[in-house]
Formats: sequence, structure tokens, C-alpha cells
Amino acid sequence: MITTSVMRKRKESVHYVSNKELSDALIEYIHLCRKAKEQEEPRPKIPEFLGKCFLQMATRFSYSPNYVNYPFINDLISDAVENCCRYCHNYNPDFVSLRTGKKLNAFNYITQIIYYAFIRRIKLEKRELEKTNKILERLNFEQVMTDEGEGLENYSDYNSIKDNVYSKLRR
Repeated sequence: MITTSVMRKRKESVHYVSNKELSDALIEYIHLCRKAKEQEEPRPKIPEFLGKCFLQMATRFSYSPNYVNYPFINDLISDAVENCCRYCHNYNPDFVSLRTGKKLNAFNYITQIIYYAFIRRIKLEKRELEKTNKILERLNFEQVMTDEGEGLENYSDYNSIKDNVYSKLRR
């Protein structure tokens, strides 16, 4: 019996955003920001590579089961990218976590910014929905939501809004 040992080569995992490349680009941008601050100049533009990384990370994060069913997913993504652009210069590559004792990872830092941007947008949208529902409650609800059906282009949306308001009124 002839045995051949076949060594399986482990496939290199292909990441949509490489942590090393992201870290290098972010550190380079931070040095440019510090230099501009010393010379009392405005903060430089974010490199296109970082912008693409922020967009890819926010888009991939939105595929999470926690966020996939929100109708305002584009707002979530755009808020996350905006926050990444606004706060990426605060990244400290030398920061060591007190909890883990390891250096802070650039990918994790950006992911946290995205996470909190998503949470803020969801809270904002919930507040806006509550305001809308309160306004409808204060108005004569039956006059606002009539069932005549004339001119209703999106009848299923109309019914879902109506059902939502009725359920709020019954509480």
C-alpha cells in the first residue's frame, strides 16, 4: 500500500479590507494631520483609499442581521462613513488596551465608529417615527387616513402605516 501524504495548502483568506493596509494608510494620514496641526493649517483631505475602506466596512457591517431590515440602510451607511471621516484622525496606533493588554487595531477602531453611528441613526429614526405617530394621534386620525382608495399609488405602504398608527392608538 502506497501512501502519499498530500499536504493541503491552507487557502489564504481574502479580506475585503486588509487590516495592515488600513493601519498603514491611517497612520500615514495621522502623521499628515499632526504636521498640519503643527503648522496651523487645516486638516488634509482623507486619502481615497481610506474613504473606500470606510465605505466597504460600513456596507459590510450593514449586512449584519441586526441592521439588514431597516428601510433607512443608506442613511446608516452614509452616517457611518461621515463619522469615520470625522474621527479617524483620533486613532492612536500606540494605544494599549487596559483590558486586553494589546495594541488597538485600526480595523476595530473604525468598526466601533461605524457601530456607534448606526446606533445613533436608529435612535434618531425611532424618535422621528414617534413624533409622526404623536402628530397623527393629535390630528383627527380618521380624516387623515381615509380608506377611499383613490389616488393611492402605494396601497401596501398606506396599510402598513395605518396599521402601525392603529396599534399605537390601542395601547
